[in-house]
Amino acid sequence: MSPTCLSRSRSAAGFTLIELMITVAIVGILAGVGYPAYTDYIRRGQLQEAFGALQDYRVKLEQYFQDYKSYGTTNGGVCANGTNAPGWSSFAPGKFFNYTCLVDGTGYVLTATGASGKAVGHVYTVNQANQQGTTYFKGASVTKTCWVVKGTEC
Repeated sequence: MSPTCLSRSRSAAGFTLIELMITVAIVGILAGVGYPAYTDYIRRGQLQEAFGALQDYRVKLEQYFQDYKSYGTTNGGVCANGTNAPGWSSFAPGKFFNYTCLVDGTGYVLTATGASGKAVGHVYTVNQANQQGTTYFKGASVTKTCWVVKGTEC
């Protein structure tokens, strides 16, 4: 084989350094855009636990009110704490949120506080009139009259 044939076959095999650097740059740009979007998607999925649990507890508290004509025994106390307190009144923590409920005058305020995962830094509330609120979103204090999931507006 002639030397020119050998040099042509060597240069035709593989990628040049420039081609490899361009590929790495493209992958880096895609990862830089895709990873934050993915983590935000995971966060929004974890927030749904709070919304479901708050609505579930709200319905149970209304049933408790129908049975006992109050949401709890003392103003400022724990909800559903009468002598026949139901088992759910401990407001057991979920996978991503902890739940609390306090009697507030003639009503109550249920609160879901992010405890793990991407839910940390989120606090949501609902009261007996089904008024929803967000007090912390992505670790920042906010005052919204809805449950903020994405962005900063309802």
